[in-house]
Amino acid sequence: MTVESPQWFTSSYSNNGGTCVEVATNLVASHGVVPVRDSKQTDGPVLALAPSAFTGLVALARHADVS
Repeated sequence: MTVESPQWFTSSYSNNGGTCVEVATNLVASHGVVPVRDSKQTDGPVLALAPSAFTGLVALARHADVS
């Protein structure tokens, strides 16, 4: 039996400004979660979000005031 590891990636919209998150969408089908972590602290904590919660997080980020 093999244990599937997260395959982390950063959004292509990231401008390498240091305030990015990484996600591992490869675990949605097998584990029902979307792991999210701080790209600056890859050994730090990981949030395991339900796919619907991750979708909500993305929608919130798209509409956030970044001024």
